[in-house]
Amino acid sequence: MSQPIVAGVGMIKFAKPGASLSYHEMAAQAVRNALTDAGLGYEAVQQVYAGYVYGDSTSGQRSVYDVGMTGVPVVNVNNNCSSGSTALWLARQAVESGATDCALALGFEEMRPGALGTHFNDRTSPFQRFDEATDRIVGHGEVPLALRYFGGAGLAYMKKYGIGLEEFAKVRAKASRHAARNPLALFRQEVSVEDVMQSPVVWPGAMHKLMACPPTCGAAAAIICSEDFVRKHGLNDRVRIVAQEMRTDRPSTFEDDDMMRVVGYDMTAATAKAVYERSGIGPKEVDVLELHDCFAQNELITYEGLGLCPEGGAAKFIDDGDNTYGGQVVTNPSGGLLSKGHPLGATGLAQCYELTHQLRGTAGPTQVEGARTALQHNLGLGGACVVTLYQAR
Repeated sequence: MSQPIVAGVGMIKFAKPGASLSYHEMAAQAVRNALTDAGLGYEAVQQVYAGYVYGDSTSGQRSVYDVGMTGVPVVNVNNNCSSGSTALWLARQAVESGATDCALALGFEEMRPGALGTHFNDRTSPFQRFDEATDRIVGHGEVPLALRYFGGAGLAYMKKYGIGLEEFAKVRAKASRHAARNPLALFRQEVSVEDVMQSPVVWPGAMHKLMACPPTCGAAAAIICSEDFVRKHGLNDRVRIVAQEMRTDRPSTFEDDDMMRVVGYDMTAATAKAVYERSGIGPKEVDVLELHDCFAQNELITYEGLGLCPEGGAAKFIDDGDNTYGGQVVTNPSGGLLSKGHPLGATGLAQCYELTHQLRGTAGPTQVEGARTALQHNLGLGGACVVTLYQAR
């Protein structure tokens, strides 16, 4: 089995809904950027995996046809907010197994303003069991579904460990400081803890507006190649995927009456554990991390799910500065979903873009000095969690 190499990455700066190009134009631009970074033409690509959520079937084909029409397989992927990393998971599997030598993983999204919602209301929602559990545990059916899920998880954590809402505000403030360094971040203005706490209340005692990521449009892509292909074509072999796992929900998601589990805490923990076991590398050896901070609440919870600190230890982890430059692991140097933006299908590959440049030492203002090991966490409710471990050669 070949160890997959990230030979090229590309992305575009994300934009607010209504201010972006069409999905296929954004996607094609990201693909061209990744091919240029790899030093390859589109004719070298043997398989394509395209991740998106809000779009018609075969949107992946429409996107790559503007780059090239070589007849290669194009597989469309919809795994909610982890669609991009699911495309990456499939590309990595294809290369690692020897099924292909050069695969393109692509993610894109053209979103509408406002809170996320369902589009097919004449049939059973994939969130039916999530909504039933949330109604039973926290109620508040008047609050948009994503806010209920993650606001409820934050309330559960606060009650269990006795912390205040300000701890989530500290996460958001940290994200803004990191984003100020990143020219590709959508929101680059620094905000303080006080700014976050004074932003509009969307759920009293549970959520302020600045604790939630904004709807965003954008695209990102990665070229995944085998070692033989990289040697043959003289490509950059510095960044390798040393372990990657995907997990879906278990009975505890719905049966434990715990909103942290409803939003994927157990799924994250199981996926991360499998990656650590497969690689022989532990969480304390990670230098830089891009995690799924769709809400500040989820970032705090995920510190513990990934094993970066003990359960109940996230507040100390934050207050000690262990989630930023000079601390244990620099978390979301890109600014994360909270500041960089969250175009659902593109997010997982935008994380890959940032971490690849971190391990190459080419991340510019966001560079984590001496970064050698990187971890990526991408979560989609419904549900799927992908955790990827990268190392620099």
